[in-house]
Amino acid sequence: MSRHRVVLLPGDGIGPEVVDAARRVVEASGPEIEWVPMEIGAVAFEKYGDALPAHVLDEIRACGVALKGPTTTPIGKGFASANVRLRKELLLFANVRPVKTVPGLETPYGHTDLVVVRENTESLYAGLENEVAPGVITSIKVITEVASSRIAHFAFEYALRWGRHRVTAVHKANIMKMADGLFLDCARRAAAAYEGRVRFDDVLVDALCMKLVTNPSQFDVLLLENLYGDIVSDLAAGLIGGLGLAPGANYGPDCAVFEAIHGSAPDIAGKGIANPIAVILSAAMMCHHLGDTESYVRIRKSVRTITRNHRDWLTPDLKGHGTTRSLADAIVKEVERRRREPVHD
Repeated sequence: MSRHRVVLLPGDGIGPEVVDAARRVVEASGPEIEWVPMEIGAVAFEKYGDALPAHVLDEIRACGVALKGPTTTPIGKGFASANVRLRKELLLFANVRPVKTVPGLETPYGHTDLVVVRENTESLYAGLENEVAPGVITSIKVITEVASSRIAHFAFEYALRWGRHRVTAVHKANIMKMADGLFLDCARRAAAAYEGRVRFDDVLVDALCMKLVTNPSQFDVLLLENLYGDIVSDLAAGLIGGLGLAPGANYGPDCAVFEAIHGSAPDIAGKGIANPIAVILSAAMMCHHLGDTESYVRIRKSVRTITRNHRDWLTPDLKGHGTTRSLADAIVKEVERRRREPVHD
């Protein structure tokens, strides 16, 4: 098995705790990985005066892959988001957030199995804001044909690669006729190239939110602009039990960064009760990206076994009495057990 160099970004708040848990699970699952620890976020800002130092970007470019913990972004002031800068600097244009019901943790919404594909580089996240008059702020929403077409084709290719059958474009083109209209037109043009292989439809973003909380099983792959994708993926995570169960990945032409969708949760940092499952599942996605499908399957099956059969080992957010460490220990032990067995997805 080839050896991979992977940048390890613990991040802020609960990041170091949950990322360490994910690292241990990955190492137990089998891939040969040389970890390259680096610092970003608030901890990097304090040390280097920059939340995303240039040497970190250089190392990610050199390795091509990173496993990242959550970072803290000041609200309304302070330094710019390291997350947003990271995606722009590395052109991580596609944010993929699978949302799937976890065995043993079923919710009133029934079985959910959908994927949020979010454009990652523009929309309101372009950060173009101006004070045009005292007490009057404008935020410019940027939608381009290049970025919209690129993410649309990515969504259809993702659907084909993962055996998905339908892509739904999410928009507000009835109001933002030019910006969201362009995004929808690009999705429709992309859909034409996949006709007969992947079905396509579209839905208004407000209508989607209502439909998700009434019957999420009707959706498969959701294709969204940047801000809509951020909001909807959090909503969808709530359908399966919370952000602690929702993994994520960011893909670009040359690099991929894997991270959970939850934040740094400074209120529980250091208490040992943070749920590591989302980062562990993100690390499983990383293994698949590295070509190690056996580790990907092994990790996912191990998580399902623990959530289904050992509820008391789970962290308090999942109504268990376990800790970050004890839950990670249980998953590591199950992964090691499965390494001695044949892998079947």
